[in-house]
Amino acid sequence: MDSDPRGLSMLYDDTEGNGYLGDQPSLRSRRASSPESNQNHPQFNWSSTPAENDEEDSSGMPRDLRSSPLPMALKRAVRQVQQMQVPVVSSRESWRRNKAKSLHKLKDSIRGFLSFFALWSKTLQKIGGNFGGGVQSFFLFLRFLVVLNFVSFLLIAGFVLIPSIIFRSVGTDLVNSTGPEECMQYDPNPQGLVLFYNYFLDLLSGTGFMEYSWMFYGYYNNTLVDDRNFSYNIPLAYLFTAFFYFAFCFICIIARMGTAARVAVATGGRAVGNYSMIVFTSWDYGCLGDQATNLKQKNIHYRLQVDLEEESLKKRAAALTTKQKVILYSLRVFMSLLSFGFIIGAFYGIFLATEFSQKNSGVQGILGLIYEYLPSIVITAGNFLVPLLCDQIALVERYAPSTTVIVALLRAVFLRLVSLGVLLFTLWSQITCDGDANDVKCMLCQYNYIGYKCWETRIGQEMYKLTLFDLLINIAVLILVEFPRRMVVDNWSCKLVQWVGRQEFVVPANVLGLVYGQTVVWTGALFCPLLPLINTVKFIILFYFKKITLFHNCRPALRTFRSTTSAFFFLVVLLFGWGLATVVLVYSVAEIRPSMACGPFRFFPNMWSIVPTTFASLSETTREFLFFIGSQAFSIPLCVLSGVVLCYFVALASVYGNSVALLRAQLKLEGRDKQFLVKQIEMLGQQLHISKPSAGAED
Repeated sequence: MDSDPRGLSMLYDDTEGNGYLGDQPSLRSRRASSPESNQNHPQFNWSSTPAENDEEDSSGMPRDLRSSPLPMALKRAVRQVQQMQVPVVSSRESWRRNKAKSLHKLKDSIRGFLSFFALWSKTLQKIGGNFGGGVQSFFLFLRFLVVLNFVSFLLIAGFVLIPSIIFRSVGTDLVNSTGPEECMQYDPNPQGLVLFYNYFLDLLSGTGFMEYSWMFYGYYNNTLVDDRNFSYNIPLAYLFTAFFYFAFCFICIIARMGTAARVAVATGGRAVGNYSMIVFTSWDYGCLGDQATNLKQKNIHYRLQVDLEEESLKKRAAALTTKQKVILYSLRVFMSLLSFGFIIGAFYGIFLATEFSQKNSGVQGILGLIYEYLPSIVITAGNFLVPLLCDQIALVERYAPSTTVIVALLRAVFLRLVSLGVLLFTLWSQITCDGDANDVKCMLCQYNYIGYKCWETRIGQEMYKLTLFDLLINIAVLILVEFPRRMVVDNWSCKLVQWVGRQEFVVPANVLGLVYGQTVVWTGALFCPLLPLINTVKFIILFYFKKITLFHNCRPALRTFRSTTSAFFFLVVLLFGWGLATVVLVYSVAEIRPSMACGPFRFFPNMWSIVPTTFASLSETTREFLFFIGSQAFSIPLCVLSGVVLCYFVALASVYGNSVALLRAQLKLEGRDKQFLVKQIEMLGQQLHISKPSAGAED
């Protein structure tokens, strides 16, 4: 600073007089009368901003501060002066900026405040830091299902459970009708002295004191509260709440699928160059510790290995002869038929177990409990054994690694969901006498009243047992399998034991278990209204048990499912489960005759009949309005408007897609250009390396 030129002292003199440099002429104009100064220093516009200097530089005028040959002290002073310049902003613009900053700070504060109450936020952060984002995605999915089930229970409690409790002794029956005496007999309450252990058996099977409670469909009445100022229809609320519950779950799944799809599109795509994406964007900065870091390195190594293996398999497949292709495809067809045979065998076993269980439903004691849980036991055993066999079959089929995982998962999904469908089909076949209305058992009441006095409650009990048995199996596996396995591996140095090692935490298999449990809840929600609450408690318990087994018993799987598509794929599977449950809901509401001895629809030919009955009791103005909504005058313009909006978004998505495709193509060209330049540099280096020894030899 001692070598400060005269121009700098002039600067301070001028700024002391007027306050801001922007009010003074530029340094160039003030130095015009000093030839000595013009000869010693280059010309520079002190009052200009860096953007203006860039514009001057592009137009051939004096260069910006960085490229000007000025002493560092003078450059520092010029930078300070430029930062002191205050732009001229109107009061309205200033108020708008301050408002935007305040809103931004308020949003950040609210977001931070809500994150403090987020469920398991610290635990999820710990899981992500120690095991990476792949394992964390499972627990995030589990938290989503916990919140979904709890909000669904609040919906059911607000519109069905609480009104039924309040109006149970106040309202009147909606329809007073008499049916055959045999169809009206239903008394599930135990008579006389009941042993204590029977309460425990009833708790596990949903019978006894639990059968005729708020837990199941049969306890709800067809109550109508009609006052001058208030009216509430319990059967209509029961039906519409079920529809709104399914619609709410569907909207939540679609919204989460949209988020997952945006992430998958943003991070996926081989057009950009998958190897570059893995190298530059796959590191998880949430990993903490040497073990998690080494694991993430192994995962990245495996992803590169998988991609290289897939490319090599594609090259091998392209090089196969016609005879080899015929042999390979024949092998795949044979193995697919074999795996399909295993799945069909599991379905047949579920069918036999369900029939045997229903025929022996009257047996008491521990043996009766085993008979009650026989379908659940067979379903769980099939869901455990058949996927293991299908995994081994998928390895023999010689697919690409990622294709092998997807094929095995699709077979497991098909097995889990259709096994539930087989159970329901078997129950409905017995309830409806295989669709034969002239059967002796179904002729009087239009359903099998001999074996199923209240068939809705029986289906609710089956779904309740499946949910409870799934939780018990998870707890038993943790206590009886995973903990002993970890203790044996840690305390026994046998080579075979060390080769087996700890159990891997396989994310896809665990997520499919959650999807299966949620599908069971959706299927039984109409017949067991409190099932979402039970599933909420079940998933909370599973969260802590899975956390314990993750940190103490398991090691994360080295071969992970692709993170860019896993979240979307799991939600698609969950949507399939929702579709299966929706089919069950529609069939139960529209086709089967409700039980005459229990439930809010006991005197209706089907559950949907409550809607036209209630519609007929509405006022004329309300009926005309609803008729207008359902008429062509309203539906056709609505469809046209929806089509226009849909076309707009499709065109917008197409434009964005073309832009993304062009950007990807440009990135590919840039990569090829860089590869070409690298090759040219290598060739020049080799030429220089060759020319130097030849020049030394000539010397």
